[in-house]
Amino acid sequence: MNLTLHVWRQKNAQDKGRMETYQAHDITPDMSFLEMLDVVNEELVAKGIEPIHFDHDCREGICGACSLVINGIPHGGKRGCTTCELRMRNFKDGDEIYVEPFRARAFPVVKDLMVNRSAFDRILQAGGFVSVNTGAVPDGNAVPIPKTDADRAMDAAACIGCGACVAACKNASAMLFVAAKVTHLAWLPQGKVERERRVKKMVAQMDKEGFGNCTNYYECEAVCPKNIRVEVIARMNREYLRALPKKIE
Repeated sequence: MNLTLHVWRQKNAQDKGRMETYQAHDITPDMSFLEMLDVVNEELVAKGIEPIHFDHDCREGICGACSLVINGIPHGGKRGCTTCELRMRNFKDGDEIYVEPFRARAFPVVKDLMVNRSAFDRILQAGGFVSVNTGAVPDGNAVPIPKTDADRAMDAAACIGCGACVAACKNASAMLFVAAKVTHLAWLPQGKVERERRVKKMVAQMDKEGFGNCTNYYECEAVCPKNIRVEVIARMNREYLRALPKKIE
């Protein structure tokens, strides 16, 4: 396969940036999208051109680092798939592909296709944890948990914090990410002790970071590589209302 790539190049957060065009030669269908970029970078280095900078780590769909917008869709648009899992067989010989970084004020560009997603880290530091000292690891069946609750908690905990939900949302909302982190702990007994403090602090930090509001377009669910559903946002909203001061009649 031979492809034409239109790639966003930007020196730093202050640079205006621009699209540059490169050719990808002899790409095999079984390559991942990141492996294709590796091939392009090898050719650029051989020509004395600075390679394209992009984020990656595990390349197994686990870490969430491969934050790319491909042809206008975060992670390329294949359902339940991260960029590193996206195979070149999803494209055709001669295709033109546009590659950009995630676009959000809270995700400033570091260089080229790399963005700074430390805003997510600060949201987690605000309350996305259980701080109660439970001692040694309890026996697997020591705390009875209904299977439906355990399943819902595990589904929400699948979030890898990639930021695709933010990049897809017209408001750059982080509600799906924050809701997944709030919800997976709220379903478990270990997380209920701090549930009120957790949701208020995490939502406050989310607003502080400059993320937008949710307006129910469901774009976040459509691009989430772990298929997290927007119902977690409804759950987080209920948690937030529960944490508000109660009016005494």
